Amino acid sequence: RSPQLMYRQNVLLRRHALGNFGDLLHGIARDPAMVIYLDSASNRTGQPNENFAREVMELFTLGEGNYTERDVKEAARAFTGWCVDPDRGEFVFRPRAHDDGVKTVLGRTGNFDGDAVLGILLAQPQTAELVAAKLWREFVSPDPDPGEVRRIARVLRDSGYEIRPALHALLTSDAFYAPENRAVLVKSPVELVVGTLRQFRFTTGEPLPFVLGVAALGQNLFAPPNVKGWPGGETWINSTTLLGRKAFLDRLFRVEEMRAMMAEGGGAEPPAVAARMPEGRQRFLQALLEVQFDGTQWLSQFDGRPQQIARVVLASAPVSEPPPGTQGIELIRHLVLDPAYQLK
Repeated sequence: RSPQLMYRQNVLLRRHALGNFGDLLHGIARDPAMVIYLDSASNRTGQPNENFAREVMELFTLGEGNYTERDVKEAARAFTGWCVDPDRGEFVFRPRAHDDGVKTVLGRTGNFDGDAVLGILLAQPQTAELVAAKLWREFVSPDPDPGEVRRIARVLRDSGYEIRPALHALLTSDAFYAPENRAVLVKSPVELVVGTLRQFRFTTGEPLPFVLGVAALGQNLFAPPNVKGWPGGETWINSTTLLGRKAFLDRLFRVEEMRAMMAEGGGAEPPAVAARMPEGRQRFLQALLEVQFDGTQWLSQFDGRPQQIARVVLASAPVSEPPPGTQGIELIRHLVLDPAYQLK
């Protein structure tokens, strides 16, 4: 419920995105938004709260089935005393709330604190494999290849959990370029909206309405449905969101027509129908009117070769081939409204 803490968490994720996964894991364990979200703030000696210990094993490191209930209970004791200063919104360690007794986690015994437990989790081969599988699902396909995942996981572990070498191994693999792995991933709402604005070099005014548009498509920024995040993949697409995606793209590539219609109708005042719309909807439409797209300039890089345009815009052949003679902005509209544009 704190925009400030969610923003700071996002900064943390960006800072470590291409850095070291171990640093990211230690950082997110102390992140105030995470501490609050997974009840670490109420985790104290004598009354351990197991939420963070369970999720850090299941979702962020080992994966389900690679730990026991006792491991969770013992790890929870190690994280006692990890709290947030309510006035400053910063992580604090409270020694009096910490259980300094001996714990046994994944077969290792000692007077562990939370950092020591995270080190034990990073030492497990399953952690590198879980991270490698997540990278695969993000960049290659929904179904990771077990052998390739193990190979990339070895690269990750051998580098001391540096993410760049693992990504290099993934993005230079044959699987990444394999035809069967093209157009098998669905663009998230953020990828669809921001990716379209960037790929076609749009200029925009107020960004908030685009945030509202992304939320309408199922991805409310900084507010994932749970600590695991959005499920992604095919869940992004249903009868409502698919129509919403196409409606957004259609409006986006008709901003010049909308602007001309408003000018013919007398200029600044929106139509009566728009005036009765909710404020957020009005702001969304107004932002679309501020969008600038130079279709002629964008198309000039292709020297009038429509097949090359389709290869750049779509991850696969269009479901519906453009009618013969389609060119210019009409060709772009046809391609972005094709179902294949929803894929990557």
